[in-house]
Order: sequence, then C-alpha cells, then structure tokens
Amino acid sequence: MADYVEIQKLYEKVREQFAHAVVGQDAVLRLMLAAYFSQGHVLFEGIPGIAKTLMVKTFARILGGEFKRVQFTPDLLPSDIIGTMVYYPSSSTFRLHKGAIFCNFLLADEINRTPPKTQSSLLEAMEERQVSIEGQINSLPADFTVFATQNPIEYEGTYPLPEAQLDRFMMRIKLSYPLESDEFQVLKRYDEGFDPNDLDAAGVENLGFSKRFKEFCDCARKVRVRDEILSYILQIVRATRKREEVSLGASPRAGIFLLKGSKIIACLEGRDYVIPDDVAELVPHVLNHRLILSPEYEIEGRSIDDVIFEVLQSVPVPR
Repeated sequence: MADYVEIQKLYEKVREQFAHAVVGQDAVLRLMLAAYFSQGHVLFEGIPGIAKTLMVKTFARILGGEFKRVQFTPDLLPSDIIGTMVYYPSSSTFRLHKGAIFCNFLLADEINRTPPKTQSSLLEAMEERQVSIEGQINSLPADFTVFATQNPIEYEGTYPLPEAQLDRFMMRIKLSYPLESDEFQVLKRYDEGFDPNDLDAAGVENLGFSKRFKEFCDCARKVRVRDEILSYILQIVRATRKREEVSLGASPRAGIFLLKGSKIIACLEGRDYVIPDDVAELVPHVLNHRLILSPEYEIEGRSIDDVIFEVLQSVPVPR
C-alpha cells in the first residue's frame, strides 16, 4: 500500500519525465493527475499547435497505459469508436471487433466536429467504464480516461457538446500560448533534434502507474476531509446557483469532483488531509464548463471566469 510520502516522491518523478517532452506545463500536469486518479475525464480547450496531443501521449507513456487517438470528423460513426460485431463465416459466429475506446487513455481530438449521435457513444464509457454492443456489456480498464480537445475559435462545421456530456468531464482546462521563455525552450529543443513522435529518444520512461491505479486510489480515499472543508465545497457549488448572472449553476457532480480531486492534490503534496487551497486550485477548471451565463449578461461582456472568481471571493475560507 502506497503512503502519501511515496506518492509525493512519485509525483516528482512524473514531473521530471513529463518535462523531457513538454515544456512549462506543470500546472496542467497536476490537473491531469487529479482527474486521472479521481476517475474523471478532461476537456482541453485551446488553439491548434500548443502540444495538447503531445501532453496526453506523454502522460500515457509515463503512467504506462495504452494510448489511442481518434480524429473526430463529421462522418465518424459510433461503431468507429466503440466497435461492432463481425460475422465470421468459417465458424458461423459473431465476434466483437473492438473500437478505439478499448484502451487506458483515449484522445478524442476535436470532439466537437462530430455529430451528437457519435459524441453520445462516449457517454456510457465515461460514466460506467463499460460499452454495450449488441446487448453485450464489455468492460473497460478501471483507469480508462478520455482526454478530449476542442478549438474555441472555430465554429464552422462544429457541433456544441450537449450539457449531459459536458457534465461528465471532470474539468475543462483552457490552454493558451506559452510564456516567451518556454516557447524559446521549445524552439531550442526542436533545433537540437527533438521529435514528438519518438518519446524513447526524448528519454520519457514508463513508470507503471497504471498497474498501481487501484492502490493509489485506495490511498487517496483515506485522505481526511474536515466537515468545514466539505461545507466549503458545498457553499461554492451552491453559490453558483444563486447568482443572477447564471441561468444554470453547478450540479452536485461538480461538488463530488471537487472533493475527489482535492484529495488527489493533497496526496501529490504528501499530505493525508485536504486544505482549502487544494479545493480552490480546482474550482475554475471543474466549474467553468458547468455554468451557463444568462444572455443579457453575456451581452454586457461578463464571463463565466469572472463569476467563478467572484464566487470564490464570496465564500468564507475555513481556518
């Protein structure tokens, strides 16, 4: 059984390996780990070319799970993702031809470019980690995690994600341009021969976390959370429902994800107890895709990020 000091040391090893391929994304790595060990999923939102695919591929390599990438397009079918039953004349039987979803880490690239029918094929897998095909239930790995991407500035040929699907993502991580110093390091690495398709040459090692997934999750469940912290989470979530700018507030699932994620953040810091800062670190990413702003306030130039910041400021922080 892992202890919290061991998890903190392993986290440092993960950071070290991640930095072999990805520059300047420590904060994003923490969020990815929080989602992974909370059995949550992540929606990345950012322009093309800022290393979203590289981050997920590197993350999967370090943790030791099978990685698959699907480019979502308007003609993509549900069977392309989950698979289909194929008839074999030689044996007169149907066998399952597995789709890309049968893996540990699935990168759903540009998820909003495929119609809702295909998007919905992910719902059962994301919620229950299983896939129903022709009445048969097929289990997915316990650490099955979806990392989806969408471009925030291209709307032509896209299909907005339904609220039910958005709510199944533990968090939405907004990615922007790197700092100048980080972008310089990226250029320098490529000048020295870095190849994002060759993680072996980059020195990224498999640490085998996927095999210890249940062990780490069991350890995280034992992290202590005082009633004051539970109340802090609850008041943050409920405060979003009372804002006049918000037409749809955060669901109870948001509070559950804040609780589970804050326990993981505590583990990464080598603690067996949660502090308010652990919760506050996750709030913007767990809530920003769950709130819907009233149209009149959108016209006034208000944003969901503004509302979340004000909510955090309005809820008393427990001592």
